[in-house]
Amino acid sequence: MPKLQGPCWAITDQAAGNQRQALTLAEMLAPEARHLVLGSRAPWSWLAPRFPFGGALALPAAQRELFAPPWPRLAIGCGRDAALFTRMLRRLSQGRCRTVQILDPRLDPVHWDAVIAPRHDQLSGPNVLQTIGSLNPVDEDWLQDGRDACPTLADLPRPRIGVLIGGPRRGVALDTEAYLARLTELLLARHAREGGSLLVLASRRTPSAMMTALRKALAGVPGLIWSGRDDGRNPYHGVLGWADRLVVTPDSVNMLSEACAVGCAVHTLVAAPLPPKLQRFHASLREAGLLHDLDAEAPLRQQPLRETAAIARTLRQRLAPGQPTGA
Repeated sequence: MPKLQGPCWAITDQAAGNQRQALTLAEMLAPEARHLVLGSRAPWSWLAPRFPFGGALALPAAQRELFAPPWPRLAIGCGRDAALFTRMLRRLSQGRCRTVQILDPRLDPVHWDAVIAPRHDQLSGPNVLQTIGSLNPVDEDWLQDGRDACPTLADLPRPRIGVLIGGPRRGVALDTEAYLARLTELLLARHAREGGSLLVLASRRTPSAMMTALRKALAGVPGLIWSGRDDGRNPYHGVLGWADRLVVTPDSVNMLSEACAVGCAVHTLVAAPLPPKLQRFHASLREAGLLHDLDAEAPLRQQPLRETAAIARTLRQRLAPGQPTGA
């Protein structure tokens, strides 16, 4: 895909999911992307992104030299703090920096050249690009890289079922005894029917007690359990590359989006009503035939959800020289 010309900044906070989205898009759009991890200080942090004045004074002293001229030709932000700085860049660069904000900035999208928001955010506008899920790098080349990086996973018995464990969040309780019991019951039942192996991975938000309980419950089942550095290098990339099915806890939009981009069947276990935005996201995946209950049957292969390249193509056209900027 042809790249836009000129320097690009990817601006995020510390959240891994925000970093992944901004960097993936930046690398598709620009020949070189500089990653800035920025966090505003009070009072800007209270109002972000509603007070776009003060420039680098909005940052702690240790970060101010990062947010300084020469300004980039393109800035891509993800997260509320990043929305403050991408909005600022419009004014500081006198309109020469084109700005893209990922996720709902909770402000009129007119303040950016483009806003990319999932449908469940229910954001609309002439410069809003809607997706079903989150942006991610998963495509055939990425999956092949994962297989190349973890060749020994090919020796595990098939079907290889990747199990991606998130963590509790507001409105989603995963670390209860009842949820873990039901999850392991259904995983073991599927293994009893199909055989194969279980490749269970923790995320950064997974409580250690959850993984301890899963390790005990799944002892004796072929596969692997990865809960952190003590288990070696994170094989996430390889698990997605080699998986015949994926099981994903219902809490993470990013993990579900990446799983649905693989092209194998994706299952989840929802044991209680989800928060409204998350419920809308699940509904969109189910309506598209991309997400299934853990105890439901589904074909091993399904159409992958790959939205990032299409978003990048649209942005290339909209951000080309000569195209008008927003407000």
